[in-house]
Amino acid sequence: MVKTGVAFPDYISTEKFKRRGNNFGKNYSIRSYLMPLILIAAITLIFARLFFLQVIKGSNYRNLSDANRTKTIEIHAPRGIIFDRDGTPLVFNVPGFRQTLNDKTKLIGKNEALKLISQGKSNLEIDSLRNYPYKDAFSHVLGYIGQISKEELSQKELANYKGGDLIGKIGIEREYENKLRGINGKELVEIDNVGKIIRKLGQTDPLPGQNITLTLDIGLQKAAFNAAKDIKKGAVIVSNPQGEILALLSKPSFDSNLFTMGEGYSMLEESEYKDISQILLDSENQPLLNRAIGGTYPPGSTFKLITAAAGLENKVIDENFVVEDTGILRIGDFSFGNWYFTHYGKLDGEVNVVKAIKRSNDIFFYKLAALVRVDNLSKFAQKFGLGSKLGIDLTGEEKGVVPTEEWKKDKIGENWYLGDTYHYGIGQGYLLTTPLQVNIWTQAIANGGNIYKPHLLKNEKLILRRAQDKSEKFLSEGTVDLIRQGMIESCSTGGVAWPLFDFKYQKSNIKNSGEKIEIACKTGTAEHGGKESLPHAWITLFAPAYDPQIVVTVLSEESGEGSNIAAPIAKKILEEWFGR
Repeated sequence: MVKTGVAFPDYISTEKFKRRGNNFGKNYSIRSYLMPLILIAAITLIFARLFFLQVIKGSNYRNLSDANRTKTIEIHAPRGIIFDRDGTPLVFNVPGFRQTLNDKTKLIGKNEALKLISQGKSNLEIDSLRNYPYKDAFSHVLGYIGQISKEELSQKELANYKGGDLIGKIGIEREYENKLRGINGKELVEIDNVGKIIRKLGQTDPLPGQNITLTLDIGLQKAAFNAAKDIKKGAVIVSNPQGEILALLSKPSFDSNLFTMGEGYSMLEESEYKDISQILLDSENQPLLNRAIGGTYPPGSTFKLITAAAGLENKVIDENFVVEDTGILRIGDFSFGNWYFTHYGKLDGEVNVVKAIKRSNDIFFYKLAALVRVDNLSKFAQKFGLGSKLGIDLTGEEKGVVPTEEWKKDKIGENWYLGDTYHYGIGQGYLLTTPLQVNIWTQAIANGGNIYKPHLLKNEKLILRRAQDKSEKFLSEGTVDLIRQGMIESCSTGGVAWPLFDFKYQKSNIKNSGEKIEIACKTGTAEHGGKESLPHAWITLFAPAYDPQIVVTVLSEESGEGSNIAAPIAKKILEEWFGR
């Protein structure tokens, strides 16, 4: 209460005013704690971030940091060396470089690399380039290397490769890629911010590829190449009677160094192809096709050896069976002539199996094929390896065609006629073989009836291709003797292989040392296409006729008669072999 004057009541009530001092103190107290709390939270976040970066993610960022100052350089391993059967190297590794541009690997020679280095180019890797010293002579059998393709990368056996790697493309380089390829090494270096190497930190040395030795004979291979220099398209195969390949040539050939020695590589004048584009664009002659194993042709009269063997082994004929040469056989409106009659108007008289091989008499083999019958002839041809791949250690082998009555009905939609059998008996018609198959069936006659798997790797275990009846030999001694005798007489006076009559060889280091060698051979002149096309020229032989050392098969496409074209080539190869 407050006491007043007379104008007011004695007492009035008044409000009690509250002090605000306490609330202000509390607000001031919260503000004093807020800033330290924010500071503590910020410091906590900073330390948490540092802990995350340095402890939790520390190793990752250390690796990134090291990567920015270190670099791993791949050291390319040299490929293994390929030797011939006597230890002569057929390929060399020479110093060079590789450059990767837009995922494409480019091989560069020393001189070209020096120019690029002088221009400040730094994306060059030291490598060894593949050099083939014998150039065109070994192109198909050795092959070449090149950048792996997308299709090859998808193959299981190449799963360890990556884009840009070099790999064997054809030939031995491809077949034995897993042996020839080495294991790359690595070099760890420290670099500055512009990529310049400051120092080396460590190195793992590369492991070179494995060396391999082949069955090839360098002297025979070069002799075959020189002898076949005038062949436009064709093949030469030289082997021993146990399946070892001594020489393998396909024409046209090319210089494998074009693919491996870089753009600065200088060509020889005699090489047919001057650059890679010429090789790749020649669709007519197909220089990359290995005709020795991948070309299929009618074998012509060389097949008469199999027709004779089928007749003898199936007891359809024997050594006393005789056919009278009439010059021409007629069936309705069709005629089937003997070459001797159609070319010269002459007859061979009475012909047995030996004389039929000697004179390559078509009339005899027309009638013999008809007696054997088509399907029986085909079954026997298959025993010699026809109609299937022989398994040579090279890519690109073809199996050819062995026709039957059912095959013609299925593939052509026609019945089999007697005229088809006549053509089949002399190696014409629907029959297709590779030069390798011709060489293999000649081996079988030379060795007495065994078929060996052809191979190029030296010291590979000999593999017998067993006949369908599971026995190793499928030719009797009597059959081999009769066929061999016919082949000997074919290469003798009165036969058809005139360049090989009275063959003598000259020892290279002895004057007047000519010695006669008995040869067993069979020529072939295989028609194909129209009448305007020249026939394929064949010869296949083994020598000496008894205890053979060497088997030679020559094919020259569209060039003429086997005795005129193929036989002289085979003769030069024999001179090389026996003249040593």
